[in-house]
Amino acid sequence: MAIFLAFIVIAVLGLVLGVGLQFAEGKLKVEKDEKLEELEAAMPGANCGGCGFAGCSAYAEAVYKGEAEPGLCSPGGAELARRMGEILGIKVEVKEREVAFVFCQGGKDDTITEFEYKGMSDCNAAALLHGGPNGCKEGCLHLGSCMEVCPVGAISRNESGNLVVDKERCIGCKKCTKVCPNGVIKMVPYSAEYIVACNNHESGAKVRTYCQKGCIGCKMCELKVENSPFKVDNFLSSNNYALDQSSAAKAAEICPKKCIVKR
Repeated sequence: MAIFLAFIVIAVLGLVLGVGLQFAEGKLKVEKDEKLEELEAAMPGANCGGCGFAGCSAYAEAVYKGEAEPGLCSPGGAELARRMGEILGIKVEVKEREVAFVFCQGGKDDTITEFEYKGMSDCNAAALLHGGPNGCKEGCLHLGSCMEVCPVGAISRNESGNLVVDKERCIGCKKCTKVCPNGVIKMVPYSAEYIVACNNHESGAKVRTYCQKGCIGCKMCELKVENSPFKVDNFLSSNNYALDQSSAAKAAEICPKKCIVKR
């Protein structure tokens, strides 16, 4: 009998507490604005953090509050930016999608190795040991930490063993750019065709001693090509994608180290 009474008491208490919680939820519930709900529903759900916020919902809320601009979501791209503008009733400047690119093509056959690395297969760990085993201290360490963090498997090794990014699969989350200790991976416009695949800022004389494919800062791409979009700064050439690209192919053709590659 005592057990039965205890069971009844617990059941009644549970019922009372359940009703109380339901009542409290109704009273304390914060109603979301319809526009905020639409923004959250429009998000791709990647939660990659590339926009600078913890996730899609956080970014949608920041845009709703006016704390962030629409168009920062790479996975959503231009279509999402336009949709967010429609929801908020504002005009949104749609920016070109950016994707990651590995600014190094110096594979094992092209660069010297200073010592044999036998540590854990992680670029940041290798970089702690004299900047890594490669002669070039600003190049790719080839251990694939970027591959590990890519949420969509957009990074792979080509036939030469170098790491490359599939721009069609890349969602622009920038996780690979953050994990690379040498800053070899950077974001470029999706439409970028000719890219200087080098990250080294040392003089040409030094680069020649340890890499066959590194930029030597000779300025041929800048000075020998009319209306060239390339400019050499601190011994390294780069392409200004905002400029006319019609002469980029010519610059790539005359580059003595062939470090201007066509993507």
